[in-house]
Amino acid sequence: MSYTPRLKEKYSAEITKELQKQFGFKSVMRIPKLKKIVLSQGLGDAISDKKID
Repeated sequence: MSYTPRLKEKYSAEITKELQKQFGFKSVMRIPKLKKIVLSQGLGDAISDKKID
């Protein structure tokens, strides 16, 4: 059993249908695919304060 991210499951189950309706795609192959999801995390004080490890 492999792990599938929740966002990918939601995209394939709900969002693709809405995109197809909204943009009038006749083929499922025209709907954009998710390739990579990147979450950025701010470092804030760690960059400006050199004492923080």
